Amino acid sequence: MQSVFPQVTKSALTYEVIAQCSTSKARASNMTLPHGPVETPMFMPVATQASLKGLTPEQLEDLGCKICLNNTYHLGLKPGKDVLDTIGGAHKLQSWSRNILTDSGGFQMVSLLKLATITEEGVRFLSPHDGTPMLLTPEHSIELQNSIGSDIIMQLDDVVHTLTTGPRVEEAMHRSIRWLDRCVAANKNPERQNLFAIIQGGLDLDLRRTCCIEMANRNTPGIAIGGLSGGEAKEQFCEVVSYCTDLLPRNKPIYVMGVGYAEDMLVSVALGVDLFDCVYPTRTARFGNAITAKGVLNLRNKCFATDYSPVEEDCTCPICTPKSNGGMGITRSLIHHLAAKETSGAHMLTLHNVHYQLNLMRAAREAIIRDEFPSFIKNFFATLHGGNKEKFPQWAVNALRTVNIDLLDDSR
Repeated sequence: MQSVFPQVTKSALTYEVIAQCSTSKARASNMTLPHGPVETPMFMPVATQASLKGLTPEQLEDLGCKICLNNTYHLGLKPGKDVLDTIGGAHKLQSWSRNILTDSGGFQMVSLLKLATITEEGVRFLSPHDGTPMLLTPEHSIELQNSIGSDIIMQLDDVVHTLTTGPRVEEAMHRSIRWLDRCVAANKNPERQNLFAIIQGGLDLDLRRTCCIEMANRNTPGIAIGGLSGGEAKEQFCEVVSYCTDLLPRNKPIYVMGVGYAEDMLVSVALGVDLFDCVYPTRTARFGNAITAKGVLNLRNKCFATDYSPVEEDCTCPICTPKSNGGMGITRSLIHHLAAKETSGAHMLTLHNVHYQLNLMRAAREAIIRDEFPSFIKNFFATLHGGNKEKFPQWAVNALRTVNIDLLDDSR
């Protein structure tokens, strides 16, 4: 391990914890970035290629989204660095005035592994567009993210599949630390672009500990927990997340990458996490699925053909809310009719699903501020499972008990 390493000395991020749950590790914070404030806990919708599928930037802004995610790998391929430099970055490219976080492209090492070769230099892979050999190094990843102009930029990390075991996991963890040092040195805009470290180490807690300590020493403005949500048991996921949040600085935002199921996010909030991202709410909308407080509804099912109720009762999203001219909100029947044949059905469900995710995190934040988070999360699980405690997932029950919340205890 290196004994001398670069530290981040400039930051364009302020972070203040304004409320702490008196029972769990949940917290509400104010994070200020170059394109405005972000109130955590926060879900970040994924606009991979500078577009959230099915929504315009104005619609996303109207939903109250303060930060979305773009992907460096995809934007580096198309439209490419020259276009981004010419137009002045991804904010202008997609007409988005609020914050952007960019993934570094490291995840593609897992998803495109058949095309990739990983060495200390970087990742060699074949372009999925035309088969051209390409090299993604920590320096190149940061150069692309500097051109994108995102408010939060992620280090290039050596990502291995979550269930990988053996020496490859340790190799990837140590390489991620070395690559962070190269990313810190390469960032030309630390005064306006905030570099986050990514904790690796698979499911090995000793490796996670080493990585947490080393990454924290680099003093990046925020820290992400990576290498999860890849098929591991939920118990293992929670163990790693909680272990890392215990070790990481509490005066910096903590981001768990690739997490978007409502139960996973709320349990992770209880374990001390601030930020989340996932394609789930938009992707599942394209299959006719609506995320609701009582579970996911597959509106393609025949039973909804004559269901004239809104997608979700009492939802305040643009499609569920009754119209000012006296018209009702969009019905389940209409979505059923559209889901398999018209893109407008996916568009409307995307509006609903993204609103649900954002609103869930807003409600969690408000509960933390009132110091009522344990009651809030108990009510969430009770509503989701129709009050039947036997249906509560055991992994969630166990994880929450580690932070003094007992889902099976009726006391509030």
